[in-house]
Amino acid sequence: MTESVTDDLLDMEMLGQAAECLRTLSHPHRLRMIQILLREACSVGGLAHACEIPSNMASEHLRLLKDRGFLTCTRQGRQVFYHIAEPGLVHIMHCVEMRFGSGSSDFL
Repeated sequence: MTESVTDDLLDMEMLGQAAECLRTLSHPHRLRMIQILLREACSVGGLAHACEIPSNMASEHLRLLKDRGFLTCTRQGRQVFYHIAEPGLVHIMHCVEMRFGSGSSDFL
């Protein structure tokens, strides 16, 4: 491979960081939460209900996403509402929805 082909590639350290972020996203409940949060801010309880999981499990998923910088949160009274912090998530979810949404191929 010529040097000019690799000039604009990310270095391996950056690709390692990208892989870590993608591992964080690679859970169905987290992907569902991101789908919801791309549409509107939501509370832990609302996300837990939408994912059909207990609130404590939802909180753990949200903590991981927040620690990675994907989400932020705001407090309104006693409730905490989560918001998307990483604008690139819209592109990732678009790719997921295009590949696995209705009418897509069933083959991986």
